[in-house]
Amino acid sequence: MISTIDGGLEFLIETNDAHRRDEYLNAAVEAALQYATKEVRRGILVTRHGHTTFTVAVSGKVPYGQTWEESSPR
Repeated sequence: MISTIDGGLEFLIETNDAHRRDEYLNAAVEAALQYATKEVRRGILVTRHGHTTFTVAVSGKVPYGQTWEESSPR
């Protein structure tokens, strides 16, 4: 499942299926890139919150044109 948060600036991905996880992450990154490309100031941050939960966000801490990954502290 992909949920849109903050008008397309952030997406929440939740799934137990590895194949779907990759599909959802790729789709969320593509959607976030649509916004980031128009703005030309921020990059994309993919955060793993657990084995089944991720967020993909347009982020000011990531340089434009880059996608960074991080794990959320547990």
